[in-house]
Amino acid sequence: MPPISLHLPEWFVSGGATMWVLALLSVIALATLISKILQFARIRPGNSRQADQLLNALRQGKQPGEPAGKLNSPIDRVLWQCWQNRNLDEAAWQEESLRLARSGLDELRGGLRVLEVISAIAPLLGLLGTVFGMIGAFQALETAGSQVDPSILSGGIWEALLTTAAGLSVAIPTLAAFHWADRTIEQCREKMQDRLSRLKVLRNNHTAPEPLEEDRDPSVSHAY
Repeated sequence: MPPISLHLPEWFVSGGATMWVLALLSVIALATLISKILQFARIRPGNSRQADQLLNALRQGKQPGEPAGKLNSPIDRVLWQCWQNRNLDEAAWQEESLRLARSGLDELRGGLRVLEVISAIAPLLGLLGTVFGMIGAFQALETAGSQVDPSILSGGIWEALLTTAAGLSVAIPTLAAFHWADRTIEQCREKMQDRLSRLKVLRNNHTAPEPLEEDRDPSVSHAY
């Protein structure tokens, strides 16, 4: 069976071990990006239709019923969970709401650290491969002694620069994917914060303390 290197482009083989590491990082980055796209398509982080229906019902003085559909969006899920906890006291309700919001956003952040790390280390790995390649090229030049052939140096340099180009080719789209996912989550966070602020005001209106029995019935005796 022929070596696997025979089936690879010459430029890839010339890049050495660094190219294999960068190829592995590119596969991981692509798999992470695809998983984030599928996740966002499934839960739609910016969707707040059910949450808006809850807020509209409360604004109109109506008692909200059960959600009309499945709560896939973090905004919808957090808002309805916070409404179900409305009977907690003010401090406990705020703490629980904050916990639920953090939990919903943490679910979206899975995989972002992978994209961030790959976008940071890929160009550094490419630069490291270039440095090693340049060292090898100058060593070959020194070995040639007085029989210096310019093609030895130029060939070693372009082979060394391949890893830098490969590192940037991995890092640039990975960084773009990271910022896209991060911005999507940030928009979800801002929207969730806005809906929670509205819910807090409406909850206070719906959970105002009822008047005492003596205040409701003036015929009650105050005699002791």
